[in-house]
Amino acid sequence: MSLTERKAEVDRRIAEACARSGRSPEEVNVIAVTKYVSLDRTREALDSGCVHLGENRWQDAKDKWEAFPEGSCGAGEAPVWHFIGSLQTNKVKDVIGKFTYIHSLDRLSLADAIDKKARSLGIVVPCFIQVNVSAEQSKHGIAPEQLRDLASGLAAYPGVKPVGLMTMAPHDEDSEAARPVFRSLRELMELANRESWFQEPLTELSMGMSGDFEAAVEEGATWVRLGTILVGKEEELV
Repeated sequence: MSLTERKAEVDRRIAEACARSGRSPEEVNVIAVTKYVSLDRTREALDSGCVHLGENRWQDAKDKWEAFPEGSCGAGEAPVWHFIGSLQTNKVKDVIGKFTYIHSLDRLSLADAIDKKARSLGIVVPCFIQVNVSAEQSKHGIAPEQLRDLASGLAAYPGVKPVGLMTMAPHDEDSEAARPVFRSLRELMELANRESWFQEPLTELSMGMSGDFEAAVEEGATWVRLGTILVGKEEELV
């Protein structure tokens, strides 16, 4: 299946998930996770209509970012880069200013580093706070009960703009097993907004990957991060 066909299939499944949950497909943005594919495949993703590209390590993303910086074209669009992996404080200098969105803010020391770099560039960085809803030791992110305190601390960093929450569900062959995780993240955001934990309400939920994105959409995802199902593996895209 070609990349264009894969994208059409993903779009169809998102539309059906939205129909089941009373949502509009326009509410859901797709991030093409290109970390395992080549420059040529990344260009194909852009040419097929993918606008948002996701990477989780700067050293792996560097060549692609240099080839397709924000403002370059692919199907007439400027790619928007999302950093979706764990971000080390000492890598902030490489990432901020190149990636529009950070999906893995999970501590004030990282917020401090992002803020300093952002202010030096005269920008404000939209960030998702990563929440480890499933409490897996192998995953990064704060515990849900830590969100309120983190929100309070983030007020000191004007270069950091919290826009939403991000989580990763446990890997399971049954995508329905992820649904409670996604629902919990949505409910946590609703609680934070209801009690005004943040200076401005959160509006975004980054959740759902290739194996469970439909459940995520049904539970309120506004961003889904799709790798294998969308950009595939190199040998499969012929």
